[in-house]
Amino acid sequence: MMNPGLQYPIFGAEIHCPHCRQTIPALTLTDTYLCPRHGAFEADPKTGELVHLQSGRHWRRWNDEWYRQHTHPDGIRFEIHEALDRLYTQGYRATRVIIASRYRELISAYLERSTPWRGQSDPPRPRLYGLPVEFSPEPEEEPCWEVINFDLEKEPGIPVRYPYFRLFE
Repeated sequence: MMNPGLQYPIFGAEIHCPHCRQTIPALTLTDTYLCPRHGAFEADPKTGELVHLQSGRHWRRWNDEWYRQHTHPDGIRFEIHEALDRLYTQGYRATRVIIASRYRELISAYLERSTPWRGQSDPPRPRLYGLPVEFSPEPEEEPCWEVINFDLEKEPGIPVRYPYFRLFE
């Protein structure tokens, strides 16, 4: 008798679609999951990634949540912008964005920088959508940063100036 665990891809008999979050089944004896709305996703047992076959987008999972792995700066910027909009509709404002260090080179050209005031020794922090940007610790220190893309620090209230409208300046 065949071990039932060997009949399914590495993430098990079903997962939540990274796009629509509905439960989708694995196709037995393959490495594929099939979403009726978004098509096929292939699980790569070597990398632990889920690949959307139509778009080629890669996803990784942390704490049962899927995170898209970006290869272009607009992808990560758009994802941050969407998260800022969600915060705003929930009655919060972001105070800082922490971006995974693996995206430092990818996004650095898109960060807002200003020159320091005369007599100021520390250069000001780079900003994105008007928010101070920091980069995460290395994944060796905090493994979640190997998968997650960013984190927003927030507080209750609406932004003083809603700077997030400047999506792709």
